[in-house]
Amino acid sequence: MRPSGRALLDTNIVIALFAGEPSTLDCLQRKSEAFLCVPVLGELRYGALSSSRVEQNLVRLDEFSRSITTLGCDRQTVVLYASVKHHLRQKGRPIPENDVWIAAIACQYKLTLVTRDTHFQQIEDLDLELL
Repeated sequence: MRPSGRALLDTNIVIALFAGEPSTLDCLQRKSEAFLCVPVLGELRYGALSSSRVEQNLVRLDEFSRSITTLGCDRQTVVLYASVKHHLRQKGRPIPENDVWIAAIACQYKLTLVTRDTHFQQIEDLDLELL
């Protein structure tokens, strides 16, 4: 599928953004709108709590998350999650659990998932932009 101008950011993309990586900054400047989702926010918060600079990273994450819309899960997300997970299992190609939720949310809201994780390529009907 062709990537859209509306993007769901994966955890590794937010980390690259925080690191100021030029290719990530360039990609996001080309997007009309960017979103986070609850699983990504949880992974980022866990990473901040596990870091050597907990307070600084939590403040940065909180500031960033207030500046961007965060999408949650509802019944439609559950239906899509189950379908994605079922199809991956049938293929014998499981991916990390949080990534199934992230993919379901991207599909639900018709967003391009911006990521560095190639395993998302296994998911049918997912708009994907690999950096």
